[in-house]
Amino acid sequence: MSYAEESEGVTGAKTPRLLDQVRARLRLKHYSLRTEQAYVGWIRRFILANEKRHPRDMGIAEVEGFLSALATRNQVAAGTQNQALSALLFLYREVLSIELPWMETVVRAKRPQRVPVVLSRDEVTRLLVMLEGCFGLMASLLYGSGMRLMECVRLRVKDVDFGLNQICVRDGKGGKDRHVPLPRRLCDSLRTQLDRVAVIHHQDLAEGHGAVWLPHALARKYPSAPREPGWQYVFPSGQLSRDPRGGELRRHHVDESGLQRAVRAARLKAGIAKPATCHTLRHSFATHLLEAGQDIRTIQELLGHKNIATTQIYTHVLNRGGHGVLSPLDR
Repeated sequence: MSYAEESEGVTGAKTPRLLDQVRARLRLKHYSLRTEQAYVGWIRRFILANEKRHPRDMGIAEVEGFLSALATRNQVAAGTQNQALSALLFLYREVLSIELPWMETVVRAKRPQRVPVVLSRDEVTRLLVMLEGCFGLMASLLYGSGMRLMECVRLRVKDVDFGLNQICVRDGKGGKDRHVPLPRRLCDSLRTQLDRVAVIHHQDLAEGHGAVWLPHALARKYPSAPREPGWQYVFPSGQLSRDPRGGELRRHHVDESGLQRAVRAARLKAGIAKPATCHTLRHSFATHLLEAGQDIRTIQELLGHKNIATTQIYTHVLNRGGHGVLSPLDR
């Protein structure tokens, strides 16, 4: 019987398949759905690359061989290789309960230090002018608040505070909450968007739907919360869909790929040669604040960076490694 098949023990109870055990452990530890999909994918690839042998029967030779093949044959980025290693570490430690000291000696690929792509103020203006409707509002929020793409996509109605002109980002990277500025010039457009959300939600309720997904079992603790207006997404999907975990039919947030395609099309229309993406607007937000004289500690808090060294990369963008540098040709 294959490791991937269910087996029955002496008691007649079925043993879950290995990948189902991985999923269950990831959900128990509150990993995101995207991390779950990535880890399960890497573990499956690792097993298939070794002729479907059970991971218990493999060791450092197979792990290093798999990671080396990713770098040499597949030529993946350092971050991708490290993600694969993290998935295998999780498999052995958390699922199989096997402590393997040799896993500590596996060499992690070093991520090269890259200077982020940043748009000038004029380029940001040209880009945003090319975007309309919901995607135009979302892109403006990315630049005006410094939110990450998925933080914007997952934004809830209750977390927009017009009175204090701020947005509360819930459960950001690293599971942290933080506040970011709400640009005043976007308030009218955002109110119009929330009115649209209210209409959609009312229609969903009338049709027997209207319950949104809530994290960390909040739906069981507060049974009425999923149908409350405040928990609805600011940018809802245009159609109902099945929850990939529970199977419930509900309205989720808009797919981020739509905004990514819209930003790419707008960049080409605006004639911007830089490889700008949605994340470039976040880089531009931080760089332009630093350029305007904002202190780096405040920018670190707004971006939600754990380490100040991550934020200091923007000083290199401005060529301010402690002091400005003027080219001798300009003297």
